[in-house]
Amino acid sequence: MSGYVTVDGIKVPIEGEKNLLALARKAGIDIPTFCYHSHLSTYGACRLCLVEINGKEIDASCVVPPKDGMSVRTNTARVRSMRRMNLELLLANHKQDCPTCERSASCKLRDLASKMGLRGSRFRRTREERPLDQGSPCLARDPNKCILCGDCVRYCAEIQGIGAIDFAHRGTGACVTPAFGKSLGEVDCVNCGQCAAICPTAAIVPRTHKDEVWAALDDPEAVVVAQVAPAARIAIGERFGLGSGEAASGRLATALRMLGFGRVYDTAFGADLTVVEEATEFLARAAAAKAGATVGGKLPLFTSCCPAWVKFAEQSFPELLPNLSTCMSPQSMVGSLLKEEAARAGGGEAGKRLVVVSIMPCTAKKYEIARPELSRNGERLVDYVLTTNELASMIQEAGLRFAELGSGPMDLPMGFSSGAGLAFGASGGVSEAVARYVAGGLPAGRPSALELAPLAGFESLPGSVRVGTLKAGESAVRIAVVQGLAAAKALVKAIREGRVEADLVEVMACPGGCVGGAGQPIELDPAKRAARTEGIARADGERAIRSTGDNPLVAEFYRSRLGCSPGGHRAHELLHTSYSSKRRIADTAIPLVVGTGAEKIPVKVCVGTSCFLRGSQALLAELIKRVEAEGLAELVDVSATFCSESCDRGPTVQVGGTAIHKATPELALAQLRAALAKAPAGATAGA
Repeated sequence: MSGYVTVDGIKVPIEGEKNLLALARKAGIDIPTFCYHSHLSTYGACRLCLVEINGKEIDASCVVPPKDGMSVRTNTARVRSMRRMNLELLLANHKQDCPTCERSASCKLRDLASKMGLRGSRFRRTREERPLDQGSPCLARDPNKCILCGDCVRYCAEIQGIGAIDFAHRGTGACVTPAFGKSLGEVDCVNCGQCAAICPTAAIVPRTHKDEVWAALDDPEAVVVAQVAPAARIAIGERFGLGSGEAASGRLATALRMLGFGRVYDTAFGADLTVVEEATEFLARAAAAKAGATVGGKLPLFTSCCPAWVKFAEQSFPELLPNLSTCMSPQSMVGSLLKEEAARAGGGEAGKRLVVVSIMPCTAKKYEIARPELSRNGERLVDYVLTTNELASMIQEAGLRFAELGSGPMDLPMGFSSGAGLAFGASGGVSEAVARYVAGGLPAGRPSALELAPLAGFESLPGSVRVGTLKAGESAVRIAVVQGLAAAKALVKAIREGRVEADLVEVMACPGGCVGGAGQPIELDPAKRAARTEGIARADGERAIRSTGDNPLVAEFYRSRLGCSPGGHRAHELLHTSYSSKRRIADTAIPLVVGTGAEKIPVKVCVGTSCFLRGSQALLAELIKRVEAEGLAELVDVSATFCSESCDRGPTVQVGGTAIHKATPELALAQLRAALAKAPAGATAGA
């Protein structure tokens, strides 16, 4: 489409824009909107981006495609009046606790009300107060602040391919909620937190550990140490007037010590350890595969640094778990080594308890530290996670002028990393770091060991898939890098079907990788997010040591602290973990055939994603048909459940507490008849 559209008297050329909203913005006119995001489907629900078209009709500019010769007015009296009324209606049903709201400084609703000069709403509240959802370890949901813009719904479904939250009910009862009205902690949410990052109000926000960390810092019997992720130091300055992507490692170390942290470590050192262990694991698997061994691990090897991706794999691809690297994330590696050192010494400094706090860009890290696999003797390897935003709030609360602080060092040995360790903060960084290690470092002046290009056929995905090949000696390692879980799902399918070949796959749930984590300062401008990625690349390039293999502190750590070579027994004890199939929706059964007998036999058919793909829906329908045909309906409770925790052996049916894997109607009925035969006589009367 070419031509021109006249917007408020300005002739604006059509150059591929999909809607009038984009054209108006190109003309320098900021039309207000809640529900429009260029990377999501157009929705047109908030009705704030209204414009007058050709002097007649009024429509939402986000859904109207431009046509040559159109005349658009964005600021007429009619348009302003309708926008103000729509905004007043939103305010009427919105919980107005602005002074104490967590999103007070970044609330889009408050910002637009101020810009439009609103001082209140003429309309009464029509929705009843709803309870808070505090069931997730990572996210808190307040439905009373939801304006039904649908941003979280579309992001979860379109970018992450999960759909853990959606619209329910009608009229004044309409709401956004997880399935069956459950908590986010009980459904298949992977804790990526992008719903909170995109929410224009505070209907969904990250859970906070600030109070617990303040209490630990005030405890005279505790030594509190911090570890700082690469992406956090690149973004925290945005909260204090520094530019996007400006590294603030030194200021951050100073601020943490002023807050009371005893020591400050670099999570990028843990990333260096991850590189060594993951590369060693990959090379061992590759050698086993080349030799035709049936044991030794499967290829492709999928990275395991992103806890949202790991949970997604456990829920949606349990059969893929043998392909996941057994390496802990860098955060957990640092926590494991610190806790092991404290245990060996009989406690922290002077016998005090050691409290490990991670400064992370990610909300899913809060879930990760609570995993039972990442505890030792009942104690978590990492005690608390503060997001970048949480730490910035603590710095502000303490009255520290962050931008004016001097630069302080991090504590050795876990305070120094290679550039490869820092590269973990952006998508592609893990693969790049492993590539440098496998390739034996970087030749002088070479910025990268791995060149990545978009993967053909995946351009339309709401995410990014890039591929590259690493030449290592006589071998060629095929590497795929993906961000966004919907794109990851499509890539996994393509690999399974043989349409894509890969040896090593890096998956990050968030846009741009960790720099776009939901714990970062809220920033939806792609250019500013890109500046964070550039900041990571700059920090990497400025390091004197670019490859993990050249970091002398890593080699010394293996020698003196671990007492083994990479991949050795002690390294596996302290730096590796395991994964298992996870429940998608907790404790949910949908009754389909409800018996009336005194001793009813429960029959539960799993219809979760994995079992569904293996035919459980057809199995359920056939089972109900046969139960009714044989006159057993009064004696049996048949229900659909959402997980049997045996996703790799589905479809699964439970009959009276006995699980049948790879079930058929015949196997299920045979078990049911056996259970009925053992039931009390009164229960089977009339059968």
